[in-house]
Parts: sequence; C-alpha cells; structure tokens
Amino acid sequence: MRKINLSISGCLGRMGQQLIKSSKKNRNFKLVSLTENRLIKKKIAGLKPYKNSVEAFKKSSVIIDFTVPKCTLEILKIASKLKKRVVIGTTGFSKKEENLIKKFSRKIPILKAGNMSLGVNLLIYLTEIASKSLGKTFLSKVYEVHHKHKIDYPSGTALMLAKGIADGKKKNFYNLIGSKYLNKKTFPYARKINFNSIRKGEIIGEHEVRFSSGKEIIKLNHESFDRALYSEGALTAAFWLMSKKAGLYSMRDLLNFK
Repeated sequence: MRKINLSISGCLGRMGQQLIKSSKKNRNFKLVSLTENRLIKKKIAGLKPYKNSVEAFKKSSVIIDFTVPKCTLEILKIASKLKKRVVIGTTGFSKKEENLIKKFSRKIPILKAGNMSLGVNLLIYLTEIASKSLGKTFLSKVYEVHHKHKIDYPSGTALMLAKGIADGKKKNFYNLIGSKYLNKKTFPYARKINFNSIRKGEIIGEHEVRFSSGKEIIKLNHESFDRALYSEGALTAAFWLMSKKAGLYSMRDLLNFK
C-alpha cells in the first residue's frame, strides 16, 4: 500500500513532537514536511522545518495541526489553495474563527476535534445522553486539569463537553457558557455551565462533568495517562479523512456515534 504523505505543523510543540514519534511508527504514513512559526536551522526527524507556506505543504496529502488559532487559519488558507486535507487539534477558537473554518471546509475535507481520544469522545457522547435524560431539574458544570504549560482555558475538551450538555438540552451552546474559573478549589453550579480549569505539574489531562439536582450528583469523567493516545487518534483521523469529500468532520463522525 502506498503511504500517505504527511505534514505536521507546530513541530516543536508537545503534540508536534509526539506526532513525529507516532508517525514514524505508523506504516500508513510518510512524514514529508514539518512547520514551525519561526525559522529553525537544524533538522528535526531528518527534515528541515519550514514556516507555513505553499512550499511546505505542496508534497503533502494531509496536514495535522496542533498550534494556535492564528496559525491554523493561516494553514487552512494555504491548504484550500493546494486542495490538501487538514486535521485540526488546535483549541481556543472564537465564534468568528469557527465560522471561518466552516467556510474553508466547503473547499477541502477538514476534521476538527478539541480532543482526539476515543475515550474522551465517548465521554462527550455519554454527556449528551445524560443531559437529555436528566432534563431541567439538574444543573451541570465542567472541571478539567492540565499541565502548567497549557495556556488556554477552559480546554477545548471542556468546551466540547459543555456543547454535549447543550446539545442534550437542545440549547444554543454559546448561550449556556457561564463563568470560567482558574485554579479554584471549589466552584458553583448555575443555570449556565460553569468551568473550573486547574493548571499544575505535568498532568496530561483530566475532565469531569457533574450533574446535580441538589439531592444527588452524577459524575462522568476521563483521565489521560499517555500523550500518545492523542497523536495516534490524530493519525487515525488523518487516515479516515483521506476518503472524504470537502466538509467539516469530527471524531464523532469517525466513530459513527449517532
């Protein structure tokens, strides 16, 4: 079988480095280019990194992007010209940026997920079911923990879980976003969805959704112990995306959750 030409953006980042390791072990892919937001003189994995450009992505079949929103949109602009597929693991997009991604997806296949883990995406699905089943009598909130180097909060996964709550209630996600706390020991339930983000140590990721009626509490949670589960998930997404037409996809599409 012919290997799929792969480009990785943000090659010096934590996920970029993990993606390089995982891609080297994956027989479906050939790593053809790496990009970073500054010039790098030394080679990484035998390749000289580029800045985002037509030259960087011209040989690629699919690009995996774990960077920042500004960089992601720059990549999508180039990818849409070259008709390249893109897997987006970047988080922290504004509503305006989300709409721009949707526009690009009319031209090229894009899979976007705030988390590439099978377990996390199952958790999101279960959250939606619980939210729908529990109804209006239960309030909800989202708790998450990540390593001290993570800048954005709430995490993309926490926001995906909140969207699961909103979808379960058939409510507008943006209208249900409540307060966003950082490093608080406790935080309240509310009519809207409140978030508490903890940043400490080298923790890979913990997420929990809590539903409370005031008389009982239901908790749904997930813990990550190995960063490879995200890079391997991203490669699975890239492989799956190769057979798709232009459009915006998610891990839910890949996993065929109804």
